Amino acid sequence: MKKIIVFCLLVFLCFIFNFVYGAEQVKEKTEFAGEFFGAPVPIGNYYFVKGVIMVFGNRFGSQPQTAQELEDCVWDGLLLSYEAFRRNITVSQEEVENEIAKIIKEEKVEFDWKKERDAYTQWVKKRANEPAELFENQLRHLIQLERLRKEVMEGIKPEVTEEEAYQKFLNEYNTLGIELVQFDELKDAEKFYKKSKKGPKSWEAEKAKRPKDFKRPGFVALEFLMEMWKLPKDAVYQMMQMEIGQIYPPTPIYKGYGVFKILEKRPAEEAGYPQLKNYYYEKIRAIKKYEGFNEWIKNLKKEADIKVYKKEEVERKGANK
Repeated sequence: MKKIIVFCLLVFLCFIFNFVYGAEQVKEKTEFAGEFFGAPVPIGNYYFVKGVIMVFGNRFGSQPQTAQELEDCVWDGLLLSYEAFRRNITVSQEEVENEIAKIIKEEKVEFDWKKERDAYTQWVKKRANEPAELFENQLRHLIQLERLRKEVMEGIKPEVTEEEAYQKFLNEYNTLGIELVQFDELKDAEKFYKKSKKGPKSWEAEKAKRPKDFKRPGFVALEFLMEMWKLPKDAVYQMMQMEIGQIYPPTPIYKGYGVFKILEKRPAEEAGYPQLKNYYYEKIRAIKKYEGFNEWIKNLKKEADIKVYKKEEVERKGANK
């Protein structure tokens, strides 16, 4: 089985390398960026996928913020491209042209790109700083990966329970009016919490000393606190059960730690759930499909056993070819 995978990979690498760089350059380029499934990946393929991300961003997750995150995105793209090839997922010229037309329409470009080729070439040069042919090959690559994602996700059939759908409804419709103070260090948050708990006026006394540190974001849904502010679920659910005026102890948030005072509560109107039940079933199902796709990628990467060569390895392996 492994021999078949490696053979398919080698065919794929030769195909994509010719596709991007042309046959003459394939003969000259012998360096490799790394390997997966035990077969070397030409450095030209690596730079092609990296170029796609630089021009179009990462279509399969958050945008890379560091050099390492960009590196991870490139290797994900290479591996997914191979998987799409292995599944015989192809992209027609019509699909590429439709994607170009979509981008041109979104960017409100005023020319007929099929007839005015010079204007189109200049537009691509200005937009992506690359030849039109490479730009179109990059779009072909993205369409192929999107079709792969769709194919994989269509095969994921998650179960959704009544409890999950109802809890999602509560998370979005239960809201809290809060005031918070944010700290970089846990010890500082704990020190403040102890002071603010001394008596009913302690919170206001501390606020008088440092009013700019106290934030009132207004009413926020439990879902927002968990997804955007990254508060632990248990902490958020406990806050919803607290009395008005109570103070919740230091808890991790998206940056540092927060101490929260409960100002108001607006419970969800549970009578409205039956009308929204199907919506929340589908919402949970979509979330689980997305999670399933991410798990599929994780397993594919584990199976592929990606090895990224260091600079000296690239030079050595290139010299040996």
